[in-house]
Amino acid sequence: MGKQLVAVFSGAGMSTDSGIPDYRGPQGLWRRDPEAEKLVTYEHYMADPGIRRRSWLMRAEIAALGARPNAAHAAVAELERAGTPVRVITQNVDGLHQLAGMPARKVFELHGTARSVVCTRCHARSGMDEALARVAAGEPDPDCASCGGILKAATVMFGERLDPEVLAQAVAVAKGCQVFIAVGTTLQVQPAASLAGMAAEAGARLIIVNAEETPYDSLAAEVIREPIGTALPALLARFA
Repeated sequence: MGKQLVAVFSGAGMSTDSGIPDYRGPQGLWRRDPEAEKLVTYEHYMADPGIRRRSWLMRAEIAALGARPNAAHAAVAELERAGTPVRVITQNVDGLHQLAGMPARKVFELHGTARSVVCTRCHARSGMDEALARVAAGEPDPDCASCGGILKAATVMFGERLDPEVLAQAVAVAKGCQVFIAVGTTLQVQPAASLAGMAAEAGARLIIVNAEETPYDSLAAEVIREPIGTALPALLARFA
């Protein structure tokens, strides 16, 4: 019998040890500054140059943190390197799973990536570093070098649809895995959160690693409330 397919579904709590703030936790960004949600809401972003300027400054501040993968990201990549079939489905846009060593083709970024920017008119893509260099050089709201359209991070903002192809791949993983580990996510944002329910319904062992209760705790075979940086490596060691 082959090794079990392990799906790791990661949310913002996975990256807090890397210095990236979460959004909905007790000290989350939305709770501390409700206005901040407008910076990642498509309608506000497209309509208000002031929101765009603030959004670029926020991106620059996050980039300045120089976030690196933490022990939890490293443990996931190590499990994959050791020969266990692993797929990562993430709500995060920080690219830290790939930086830790997970092959990009095995990481499904439901909410896109903050490491690239995209033009909202012609859909040309370029690097975030390039856009932030323009901001630092004095362009508070850089436009598309190809067509002059509005640039945005290649992330899925509030008010935008998830990429149907990425979502379909994530659904296939959720329905096909034997173990589904939801880590650092409140499991409140749909349709992403429903993947946990799909996995359990398809017969996977659902394990939730999160500081707070989630709507899916009752479906879980195991709920772990310990800090992710130590709890996830210990948990994944079982599947090596």
